[in-house]
Amino acid sequence: MILDGGETTKVESTLSLARDILRDTFGYDNFRSQQADIINHVSQGHDALVLMPTGGGKSLCYQIPAMIRDGTAVVVSPLIALMQDQVAALELAGVQAAYLNSTLTPKQQADVIHELQQGRLDLLYVAPERLLQADTLALLSQSTVALFAIDEAHCVSAWGHDFRQDYLGLGILAEQFPQVPRIALTATADARTQADICQRLNLNQPQTFIDSFDRPNICYSVQIKTDAKRQLMGFLAQHTGRSGIVYCLSRKSVEATAQFLNNNGYRALPYHAGMDAQDRAFNQARYLNEEGLIMVATIAFGMGIDKPDVRFVAHLDLPKSIEAYYQETGRAGRDGEAADAWMVYGLQDVVRLSRMIEESQAGDDHKRIERTKLDALLGWCEVTTCRRIHLLAHFDEHRQGDCGNCDICLNPPLTWDGTEAAQKALSCVYRTGQRFGAGHVIDVLRGADNDKVRRFDHQHLSTFGIGAEFNDQRWRSVFRQLVVRGFLRVDHANFGALTLTPAARQILKGETQLWLREEPTQSSAKRKRAAAALDLELALEDEDLFEALKARRTAIASEAGVPPYVIFHDRTLLEMIHLRPKQLEAMLQVNGVGEAKLQKYGQQFLDVLNEFV
Repeated sequence: MILDGGETTKVESTLSLARDILRDTFGYDNFRSQQADIINHVSQGHDALVLMPTGGGKSLCYQIPAMIRDGTAVVVSPLIALMQDQVAALELAGVQAAYLNSTLTPKQQADVIHELQQGRLDLLYVAPERLLQADTLALLSQSTVALFAIDEAHCVSAWGHDFRQDYLGLGILAEQFPQVPRIALTATADARTQADICQRLNLNQPQTFIDSFDRPNICYSVQIKTDAKRQLMGFLAQHTGRSGIVYCLSRKSVEATAQFLNNNGYRALPYHAGMDAQDRAFNQARYLNEEGLIMVATIAFGMGIDKPDVRFVAHLDLPKSIEAYYQETGRAGRDGEAADAWMVYGLQDVVRLSRMIEESQAGDDHKRIERTKLDALLGWCEVTTCRRIHLLAHFDEHRQGDCGNCDICLNPPLTWDGTEAAQKALSCVYRTGQRFGAGHVIDVLRGADNDKVRRFDHQHLSTFGIGAEFNDQRWRSVFRQLVVRGFLRVDHANFGALTLTPAARQILKGETQLWLREEPTQSSAKRKRAAAALDLELALEDEDLFEALKARRTAIASEAGVPPYVIFHDRTLLEMIHLRPKQLEAMLQVNGVGEAKLQKYGQQFLDVLNEFV
């Protein structure tokens, strides 16, 4: 429906209609943050770049305009699983939606195309490679297209953390459909990536809408890796029976970690690109549909996973960038309840990722970008003041005051004057010829009597034994921080040897004082944060009712063949308990209950509520 009248009337009419759709279709009373402005802007036919954190409500920013404007909105989505989840949720809400991808039979694809041609679809989801096929573009040119929504838009930029070649061709939409508005959406993009997105997609004078990148419900925590599996078990003890994701860098590590967790009483599933496609799909479906599972995965898992009750994301290895870290941790706590982002890392992670960059087939410019991103992440790992302040600053957002919900705020780290230790370490690297990794240099510093030291005659160096006052772990902390701060670099062409950078001169000459982070003696910080909001809002006497509502939700979801959260989020069930509606119409007062879901499921949940009066 194209709205007529003056500009003011059009805006008022658009927003009034958008609010009606929000209430009647999606079951919510109020828009969040800038949603209303974005919906109005796109509904009026203008281009937009939208940056919202994961779980911030990006989908509504194009789904509601799709229902307001005449024709079908085409949504570009990179993953089949995401398309299927979105379409299933929309259909349950009474929205006409479909997708075109390889999972459909030829007849099913023909049916979708027929629905499109007849103008019966509000939204059509396609992958970028499918959209750019000549027959797809021809089909759309003969149809009425309401708008194009490019989801995960950071994929178009080489500066983005998940660059995808297929996204580069999407700039053609501006040429072939010049009158159709386009909205690009992402949860992660710094200023350079934002500019790149607008340029590569040829957005027409887009208005940029930037919501806060802050996810205040997520507690960020970083530990030095000592015994990764033991540390993981200590962390998981706080999350017994909760859904979560554990990220590992390699496929081998994924398999081993999943097996380790299963052997220790947890229900864990592996997921990586080397698995059979059917096995991956089966594990993903289980994770989405069952509660309390842990997915152990490489970065092949996660983009677009719309599971709201993920209570933690753990990293056993460093990701490649702050953007990747933010995207991956953003899969926790999409429902707004308390969640944890926990990571362990060590110098070996730095060496491995640096080697992967150098050995890749990418050009020198791309390698330089990747090194810059890794350096930024390493710097963030070693900060000694509020993590959230530094994380938001990376996305050009400036927070006033500490967050009170990260490991540093909860348990501030100690620092020590490491100037002399750094001078000893740098001198020893230099004296040993800048040809060795940290392990051998530490042996020399500590005066170790072993074959390698004697083979190179390093027992006679002036730096031999000058660091005997520190143990191996403390010296590894020193070297890791010297690499992170740019005084040493890892030479991968020379088997990971440590070499001095020009910045090392100021330390060696005593021109600057260097304060280093003291490693905690305990493996975990004291936790002073409040319990999850879910636990606080659920009275003890209502726990049985909550479980009964969840059981009814699971049964309905199983029959419908969709994940439970597609029926209702936990938050919606909690509101039912809080409001205790007595009549069916009163269920509409519960956030997340729209007209379509009220008619389909309202009575079943009302019956459960009435059983506990």
